[in-house]
Amino acid sequence: MLEVRDLYASINGNPILKGIDLTIKKGEIHAIMGPNGSGKSTLAKVLAGHPAYEVTKGHVLYEGKNLLEMAPDERAREGVFMAFQYPIEVPGVSNAQFLRLAYNEKRKHLGEEELDPLEFKDLLKERAKVVEMDASFMTRSVNEGFSGGEKKRNEILQMAVLEPKLAILDETDSGLDIDALRVVAGGVNHLHNSENAVVLVTHYQRLLNYIVPHYVHVLAGGRIAREGGKELALELEEKGYDWITSSVSGNGGSAARVV
Repeated sequence: MLEVRDLYASINGNPILKGIDLTIKKGEIHAIMGPNGSGKSTLAKVLAGHPAYEVTKGHVLYEGKNLLEMAPDERAREGVFMAFQYPIEVPGVSNAQFLRLAYNEKRKHLGEEELDPLEFKDLLKERAKVVEMDASFMTRSVNEGFSGGEKKRNEILQMAVLEPKLAILDETDSGLDIDALRVVAGGVNHLHNSENAVVLVTHYQRLLNYIVPHYVHVLAGGRIAREGGKELALELEEKGYDWITSSVSGNGGSAARVV
């Protein structure tokens, strides 16, 4: 589904990613972990098409197409979804309006008929059950006045409505209490299937207690320093990130890989 090869990216002339190689197949869940400043969120934003980041080298293929040549909205219509670490508020636009517009834009892109308001209301009611979200949230402006947990649940509701092929979740667990984490993780697990893929960007292993990854990739200094299975996340929980960053420094900046 996704092939990332020798990817370099910078922001305001400052290099962040320094040669990322990553392969993601349908049905897989990948966790991207690492200390602050390692490039985790930059990778997520580059894949989503954030205009502040400049790709200076490498290529990214998504279902055989050059992802880097697609505008952000085209990536979204093609099935690439990103849940933000800090979801923004959109005053004056109700959740239901926002979701119906996004949903129908995707249907038009696929050559399908749009849903009218009543049809979409039924669909939205059903999808809201995935994140245990009350119907009252649908008439409120997008994320306006929402708590941190409600914003994150709203991101997963968007995922439930849009049914992306590739979902990139940027620190979705940050700021969540145990109950909200359970609901959000349960929603992701419910939506994951053999035809899509999920990328979890996270600092902490606790999210991976709820959403079990097939692969864990640890970034350090803009490179993938370690790769492994779910056991790698447990090792990080025990040892922290210092042993990763020190081993990268000991290699003169070249990332070592353990699979």
